[in-house]
Amino acid sequence: MLRIRLDLAYDGTAFAGWAIQPGLRTVQGLLEGALGVVLRAPVRVTVAGRTDSGVHAQGQVAHVDVEEGAWAALAGRSSRTSGDTLVARLGGLLPHDIVVRRAAPAAPGFDARFSALRRRYAYRIADDPARRDPMRRAEVLWHPRALDVDAMHVAARPLVGLQDFAAFSKPRPGATTIRTLEIFDWTRPTEGADAGLVVAVVQADAFCHHMVRALVGASLAVGEHRRPTDFPAVLLAAGVRDPGAGVAHACGLTLEEVSYPDDAELALRAGQTRNRRGRGWSGVELTG
Repeated sequence: MLRIRLDLAYDGTAFAGWAIQPGLRTVQGLLEGALGVVLRAPVRVTVAGRTDSGVHAQGQVAHVDVEEGAWAALAGRSSRTSGDTLVARLGGLLPHDIVVRRAAPAAPGFDARFSALRRRYAYRIADDPARRDPMRRAEVLWHPRALDVDAMHVAARPLVGLQDFAAFSKPRPGATTIRTLEIFDWTRPTEGADAGLVVAVVQADAFCHHMVRALVGASLAVGEHRRPTDFPAVLLAAGVRDPGAGVAHACGLTLEEVSYPDDAELALRAGQTRNRRGRGWSGVELTG
């Protein structure tokens, strides 16, 4: 068997998340179905992390194991590589809200899920009617009130580091809520495609279920001056979900990038991620 890395993007608006669910339209379900047609065999895709319903991805990564003969046969007598052929054929089978941008044999030891070092999200908000772009309505949250971005940035700083994020997570039996939040910044860019928007960059080794949207929800309460700047830190210290904190809508959230170590360290990283179960555990949930 040959392990193939897939780099893909999708608009999560019309999906019930990544993971296959009976009777529902999911990214995994459509991708595995299309791959099965091209490769003429059932396949199972492993993803860097499962996104929630409505969450988008620009830099999602997955892998699939394929028989070497089937992979070689894709290119046939064409001058294209097997990866290029697979991308082209998937483009003809998949709906327009999923795009596989690249397919190629992975380096030894690669595991899309366990080899990952970190995941980076962006959450985009238009709090000014003049910044509402109907062409980007699926990826930018339209917020009815002006936000104090400076206060939101100050409130986010204490959450950075190795923390127990139980207060910002949907509980799952037996799952740890300890994560290393590497970046949590709120800014209002002055140039580029996001100029004038309120943008959060959230990066961690991994995320708990609903963690990013819960962090954003608490930040919105601060930005609207409904809560003081220490509100997120107080929630963090309490260690339990506060129903009043809220969970932000999925539409503003996009998985921007999944980072991996150098090829020589891929297998080591995968082993570490599987084995760690203490405070340093690098979890694998990526649901926003």
